[in-house]
Amino acid sequence: MVTHPSLTALPRPGAVLCDLDGTLIDTVETRIVAWLDALADAGLPTTRERLAPLIGLDGRRLAREIAALDGTVLDDHRAEAIDRSSGERYGRLNRAPRPLPGVRELVAAIEARRLPWAIATSSRASQVATSVSALGLDREPMIVDASHVEHAKPEPDLLLLAAERLGVEPARCWYIGDSTWDMAAAVAAAMIPIGVTAGAAVNAEALAGAGAAAVVEGLIDIAEAVAAR
Repeated sequence: MVTHPSLTALPRPGAVLCDLDGTLIDTVETRIVAWLDALADAGLPTTRERLAPLIGLDGRRLAREIAALDGTVLDDHRAEAIDRSSGERYGRLNRAPRPLPGVRELVAAIEARRLPWAIATSSRASQVATSVSALGLDREPMIVDASHVEHAKPEPDLLLLAAERLGVEPARCWYIGDSTWDMAAAVAAAMIPIGVTAGAAVNAEALAGAGAAAVVEGLIDIAEAVAAR
C-alpha cells in the first residue's frame, strides 16, 4: 500500500469528519442546477461560472453573494426564501445520487481503526436523507446539518458541534471536503483540512489556497492513509 504523499505528514486522526455533497456523494452538478433555477426564478439569473465556486457555502450567504454581484442587497427574509426554493428544487432533482468512488473503503478503514466519524454538512436536514441512503452504508453515521447550528460553512460551528458530539478535540479531527468553504471551516475550527477533487466544482489549487493541509483526487487515497496508521 502506497499512501498519497500529501497525506503522509499528517498526524493520525482521533476522528474523521466528512462533508456530504461533492465529497461522499456526486451531487454538486445537481446543486448547481437547483441554484441556477431558484436564482433565475427570484430575478437573480447568474452563470455556472459565477455560481460553482460558491457551492458548499451557507445557502443564505450564497444567495446574498450572487445578488451582490449585480448590486442587489437581500434582506434575511428573501435570502431565506431563495435558499429554501433551491433546497426544494434540489430535493426534486436528487432522486438517484451516486456515491463517489472510495466511500465504502474509507468507512471500512475508519471503522477498522475504531475511529469515531460523522458527516458535517451545510445542507438542510430535509435534503440529507436521500444522499445518505444512497451511500449504502451498513448503518447511518452521526449527521450534523445546517438545522443544528445558526451559521453553516464557512463558519466552524457545524464542525465544532460534530467534534463535541464525538467527544474528540477539534485539533485531532480530519475534515474531508470538496469546497473552499469546507477548507475555511476546518481551518477556523482548528481541524486538519483535507481536500478531495473527484466530485468538486473547484480544483486542487483552489482547495490548497483555502487552507487544505493535503489535497487528493479521491477518497481511496484517504482510506489508504487511514488504514496505514
